[in-house]
Amino acid sequence: MAKCAFLGLGVMGYPMAGHLVAAGHEVTVYNRTFVKAEAWAAEHGGTACATPRAAAEGADFVMACVGNDEDLRAVCLGDEGAFAGMSPGAGFVDHTTVSAKVTRELHAAADALGVSFVDAPVSGGQAGAENGVLSIMCGGAAGAYEAAEPIMQAYGRTVKRLGDSGAGQLTKMVNQICIAGLVQGLSEGLHFAEKAGLDIREVVDVIQGGAAGSWQMVNRHETMADNEFEHGFAVDWMRKDLGICLATADENGASLPGTALIDQFYKDVQQLGGGRWDTSSLIKRLRALG
Repeated sequence: MAKCAFLGLGVMGYPMAGHLVAAGHEVTVYNRTFVKAEAWAAEHGGTACATPRAAAEGADFVMACVGNDEDLRAVCLGDEGAFAGMSPGAGFVDHTTVSAKVTRELHAAADALGVSFVDAPVSGGQAGAENGVLSIMCGGAAGAYEAAEPIMQAYGRTVKRLGDSGAGQLTKMVNQICIAGLVQGLSEGLHFAEKAGLDIREVVDVIQGGAAGSWQMVNRHETMADNEFEHGFAVDWMRKDLGICLATADENGASLPGTALIDQFYKDVQQLGGGRWDTSSLIKRLRALG
C-alpha cells in the first residue's frame, strides 16, 4: 500500500485512479473541473482536492495524466502545483503524452527538490485504462522506476523502463508514428474493398490472421465499416501527438515523410468537423473524396 495522488481525471485518468484504489492504495485526486473530482471520490471512496498541491501533500507517489506540455507544467509548478506539496523522497509519475523537452525540464525541477520523476506515457486507449491493461513506456533513473513500477502495475499489463529521462516519451512517439501509418493503410485497404464491391467484414475475417493483421484491424474494422467514429483516441489529440513527433524529428534528424503526410490527412478530418472523432476516421476522409 502507498499513499497516492492522481492529477487529471479524463477518460484515461479516471479509471486509472480507480484501479489504484482497487489495489489497496490510499488515493487523493485533483481535476481542473472540481465536480469531476468530487464524482470520482463519491464513486471510489478517495478524497477530492481543490489544487494539485493539496492532492500531493503527504503522497508517496503523484501520478498525472493531463492534456499537453502546458497542462503538465500547470499541475507541477507554482505555489499550488504538485511539486510545492511533495516531500523529498516522493515520486512523480507522468502518464501524459508530452514532449521529451518538458519531461527533462520537469525532471530537473523535481530533482532539485529531492523528488524523483518518471515519464510514463501509456498506450491502450480508454478500454485499456478501464480494464487495467495499459502498456506503459517509462524513462527516468532506474531507482525511481523500480520504486514506481509496482504502483503502475495496478493499471498496466506491460510496464517497462526504456532509458533515462525522456525515453518513455520518445518511445510513445514511436508508438504514435506506427499507429498513424497502420490506420492510414487500413483505411485505404478497407476503402479499396468497398470500391471493389467486397464485404469489409468478410475480407477482414480472411486477412486478419495473416501478415496484414493488426490491433487496429481487429478492433476498428467493424466501426469503420459502419461509419462510426466514437470509439477511441480523438483526432485532435492525435494531431497534438504527431506534432510532437515531427518537432522531435526536426531536432534529431529523423525522416518522417509518411507521418507528415498523415498528419495533414488528419487536418483534413478536422476540417470535416471530425476533431473529436477517433483516429480510424481517416477512412471518412477517403469516402469524402469519392
